[in-house]
Amino acid sequence: MHRDDPEFGYRLIADHLVEKGLAASERRVWRLCSSQRIWSVFGKAAYRGRRPGPPAHDDLVKRQFRAGEPNQLWLVDITEHHTGEGKLYLCAVKDAWSNRIVGYSIDSRMKASLAVAALRNAVQRRRPSPGCIVHSDRGSQFGSKAFRRELEAYRLAGSMGQVGSSADNAAMEPFFALLQRNVLDRRRWASRDELRIAIVSWTERTYHRRRRQRRLGRLTPIEYETINAIPQVALAA
Repeated sequence: MHRDDPEFGYRLIADHLVEKGLAASERRVWRLCSSQRIWSVFGKAAYRGRRPGPPAHDDLVKRQFRAGEPNQLWLVDITEHHTGEGKLYLCAVKDAWSNRIVGYSIDSRMKASLAVAALRNAVQRRRPSPGCIVHSDRGSQFGSKAFRRELEAYRLAGSMGQVGSSADNAAMEPFFALLQRNVLDRRRWASRDELRIAIVSWTERTYHRRRRQRRLGRLTPIEYETINAIPQVALAA
């Protein structure tokens, strides 16, 4: 499938396997694609001989993407999609405790300011205590001086994963995969504003309030935070 269409990443391959009558979870397909270095041509993992510089932060997470309390570990990543006016970029910050998207920023350019705006949005919503870990891949936006200054200003702990590691990127994949299937790939988007509204509406109305998750005991992120309410989260909600 990938040979016939190099744009196919593990999610599309998994969908086509189902159509062929072969049962395999997306996670299993991702593992097999990762071991064989099968990436979509639009994927992040296809490095072409470029040597990334040293990480701006140590890896404080070691692929343990779970948290025992809110605002203990945030995961941040960027995705993109085409519209009739050009690309639109989304930088999202997810609380590993509840899988809630606690901050995001959407823009037509993938600059450091995109990541900075998403982080500020998360801080304004959640008011985390000093020491909250913010984990990312080694994207230049997250290693920029502007992003590091923002972390220092709020006394947050930056963390970066390994080079070219799909396992590190997989921390945000469940949310991005749902967004891809339920919004981005559902139709052609004529304008950036049209897609921006659709992303925000789906995230706030469907993902947070209607999408039940097995890891949360079949609760939605909002339900999980409400049932396990801690004053700091209850106020931010």
